[in-house]
Amino acid sequence: MADIKFDGRVAIVTGAGAGLGRTYALALAARGAKVVVNDLGGARDGSGSSTSAADIVVEEIKKKGGEAVANYDSVATVEGGENIVKTAVDNFGKVDIVINNAGILRDKSFVKITEDEWDIVLAVHLKGAYCVSQPAFRIMKENGYGRIINTASGAGLYGNFGQSNYCSAKMGVVGLMNNIAIEGAKYNIKCNTIAPIAASRLTEDIMPPDLFKKLQPEFITPLVLYLVSEDNQETKMIFNCAAGWFSRTEILCAPGICIGDGKREIPVEEIRDNWDKIISLDEARQVNNVGESFAFLGPLLA
Repeated sequence: MADIKFDGRVAIVTGAGAGLGRTYALALAARGAKVVVNDLGGARDGSGSSTSAADIVVEEIKKKGGEAVANYDSVATVEGGENIVKTAVDNFGKVDIVINNAGILRDKSFVKITEDEWDIVLAVHLKGAYCVSQPAFRIMKENGYGRIINTASGAGLYGNFGQSNYCSAKMGVVGLMNNIAIEGAKYNIKCNTIAPIAASRLTEDIMPPDLFKKLQPEFITPLVLYLVSEDNQETKMIFNCAAGWFSRTEILCAPGICIGDGKREIPVEEIRDNWDKIISLDEARQVNNVGESFAFLGPLLA
């Protein structure tokens, strides 16, 4: 089969000055894409800024014969997101691919976390995905083509101590993906979410050193490249990925039980007495949109 190429495609990678974002930008450029390397150049907690992180990656791409341009805007504001997309349009004429990768950490146990620590993490991860994807989506809609990747985390999907802000933001981007995938379907805009486990500045002092060495970001890149390629026709999916392991996670809905007739009152004792059926995941299945969930109501809507 033919190699996957990105000739003629324009990609935006946020947080591309290091770690996962850097590997995505380098790999896309190596396969023909024109890349906007976005990075605020701040510290792991979101403080500070510098142009050097993005500039170094751009120079690395150019030395290898690729095309790239740097952008230093924050993803956490509408103005920043619009400027990132404008950088792509001004330099390369369009946007085909967005990889929402930028991230920070402000870890704190739930009872100690402050409003500022909550707000800034959601601003970068969740609002940032909105701020960049919305202006890009408009262009993709006009062109009838687009590929968007949101970055979640196992912390968001399954939970992790001391990361209530991060967990909430990472589950939030799954909800954003669901909406983008539905609204983008008729315009050939595919949106998927990855939940990577990889060595990066966000995890370097969290993971044991031996494990950190094995979880290289380059192992995540092949999945991301496939998902943003023309070959990929899947959308609205969540993928776990780490060290060469790739799997899908799905939010399912079980049939449960219909109690009553939709008219009479339901005493709490009936909930108690049917609890095993309510929590059972037997015959659980994927639901493509909220409307499909109404099917489970069955006779109550008859």
